[in-house]
Amino acid sequence: MRFTLTLVMFFFAFCIHAYGHDAPSGWAYDPYCCNGDGESGDCQMIPSRTVKVVQGGFQITLEPGDHRLVTRNHTFLIPQRKTMHSPDGAYHLCLFPDENTLRCFYAPDMDY
Repeated sequence: MRFTLTLVMFFFAFCIHAYGHDAPSGWAYDPYCCNGDGESGDCQMIPSRTVKVVQGGFQITLEPGDHRLVTRNHTFLIPQRKTMHSPDGAYHLCLFPDENTLRCFYAPDMDY
């Protein structure tokens, strides 16, 4: 009985962790990208002023306050092929395991 209870609790804990939390507009971040929840998680919408389109992708320049985990200035270069689709038309960034590591970047479709 104890083994069964332990197995059920392990399965329940795994299932909860396998889902990403939602962006403010209601769509869910990919589970690989997201750790935590909407208040303490590592995925968050970032200001569009922090994103610049460059050849082959995006340059993201963050200052403290642009993302809840950022405590100092950072510049990240993200290839277009690693950019994920943002369904709400805003930019979103996931930093994990710390502020130095960009795990996922979501960008809206580009209009030409």
